[in-house]
Amino acid sequence: MTTMSDSDDDQPQLSSSTLAALQEFLKEKEERENLLKRISEEDRILPDTPFDEDWQLSQFWYNDDTIETFVRGALNSTPAKGKIALVSCPTLYSKLKKECGERQVTLFEYDSRFKIFGKDFIQYDYKFPLDVPRDMSSQFDLVIADPPFLSEECLTKTAVTVKFLTKKNIVLCTGAVMAELAERLLDVRKCDFIPGHKNNLANEFYCYSNFDFDKTLKE
Repeated sequence: MTTMSDSDDDQPQLSSSTLAALQEFLKEKEERENLLKRISEEDRILPDTPFDEDWQLSQFWYNDDTIETFVRGALNSTPAKGKIALVSCPTLYSKLKKECGERQVTLFEYDSRFKIFGKDFIQYDYKFPLDVPRDMSSQFDLVIADPPFLSEECLTKTAVTVKFLTKKNIVLCTGAVMAELAERLLDVRKCDFIPGHKNNLANEFYCYSNFDFDKTLKE
């Protein structure tokens, strides 16, 4: 029979440095959660709210240069009081919200953590592409979409949402393997601009648009 002390000795022990790192991680996580709770209770919007990627939801955040580029293009391709929709690309919201001026930015996103953004957040599941407010049909001057999965179903259903929301202009971010389907569904072409991520992706990833998005990046 194994005694309690024997059992304790058999348990793996964390090194002091690993334990310290774990404690620091848990502390930062708790601080973020408390911050989000406080903001939510006070009904405020804080664009700089930190969120970690949730890989189970296939979330991969853009790097800072890519975010800056997308924001510049979005602002240059919409009127001063225009409307911009972000479909499954929450990584762009914070910076775009800061820079948008009088533009309206609406985030369509599955991850309920982003409810923190209040009226700018619309709960969205690509599996139900038209389960969005009906009065938003053809209301957005620009729709930027980044479908979470590289699958025909995901892109096809996301495209339904995009076409429902947009007046005309579309920017799509997805893998190279989806190029042919993307062109067929949304009449988009590959841009010269190539998005980058904070954590490098194994798949080739491109930006597509149905207008000259590259030109707006040079303005």
